[in-house]
Amino acid sequence: MTAPPLAQRPSKALLIGLVVSGVLALIVLVVMLLSGGPIGFGLSALLAVAPLPVLLAAVLSLDRLEPEPKLNLAFAFAWGAGVAIVAGIALTLVGQEFFARAGYTSTAVENIGTVVIAPLVEEALKGSALLLLLRRRAEIDGLTDGIVYASMAGLGFAAVENVGYYLLAFGEDGAGAAVQLFVLRGLIDPLGHPIYTSMFGLGVAYALTRGNVARYAAMPLGYVAAVFLHGLWNGAATTGSLEWLGAAYLVIMAALILIIVVTVVERRQLVARMGYYLPAYQQTGLINDTDVRMLTTLSARKAARKWARGVGLGRAMSDYQQAATELTLLHLRAERQGVEPRSFVMERDALLGAMARARRW
Repeated sequence: MTAPPLAQRPSKALLIGLVVSGVLALIVLVVMLLSGGPIGFGLSALLAVAPLPVLLAAVLSLDRLEPEPKLNLAFAFAWGAGVAIVAGIALTLVGQEFFARAGYTSTAVENIGTVVIAPLVEEALKGSALLLLLRRRAEIDGLTDGIVYASMAGLGFAAVENVGYYLLAFGEDGAGAAVQLFVLRGLIDPLGHPIYTSMFGLGVAYALTRGNVARYAAMPLGYVAAVFLHGLWNGAATTGSLEWLGAAYLVIMAALILIIVVTVVERRQLVARMGYYLPAYQQTGLINDTDVRMLTTLSARKAARKWARGVGLGRAMSDYQQAATELTLLHLRAERQGVEPRSFVMERDALLGAMARARRW
């Protein structure tokens, strides 16, 4: 390895995937604009985009210790907004046509598409973003990474899908109906898609970061959980019953609590392991007791970055903290899964080199 992981160039496949996904998302939005008119589309797009800054900030805050590459996050979001939307619509329509030809009534076909086909298809498509990110190298170092990438794909999907739903409501009953639907989808349950797909993200991440027998079941179980939550919400919505919607909402909130607990526990474990592994590198001169204390609490890391920005070393401090965190993750990966000794040494030395270049204080 001639360069540290921090400096790796993006792959052509990732760039192509990002462009293709972005173009598909744009095509879908243009079709919506042409079919719904500028006023309805403008209102729908505004309602769909309004909660995004808060939602994106909430998702990205989960991964503050080792932020994922921005291009990878953008790819996951665009994949959900583009490829997953287009393929999801197409495959759902194909599935519904199959049941229509089998003699089912139009109402039954619509309900099957909403409650069964759409969850099965959409969760597979959104979740595939995580699998595609693994083609170059393992970017998923822990369960939190799986949650973050899955959530980004879910947010991208929800943003475009919501434009369509709000536009339909506007076309049927005007702006009031679109705003009412926004209260349900944008305010009461804005994290639906990210939560569903996070179940699959957890399964993928567990399978990649654990060496036990349970890893073989993690991915399919995660997918089943994602489909279940998605189908539960869609099914409750089709009944029109507040009781069913309330029950489904409670189950989804329980899944959200699980996600938060997983990220908090994993963060604490990572911080604890940093305090265990990093002191062994004091002999290199790249880290001392003060650095260890700084690296092992989020508040101290933030304070260090603030101080560094004040003396013109903000980027250097961020790079140092990230390299030190990835060095700890390398040890954890070796501990959990085993790493070929030569690969471990090469990656370790590359990270130490990154720390050496960044540490100028």
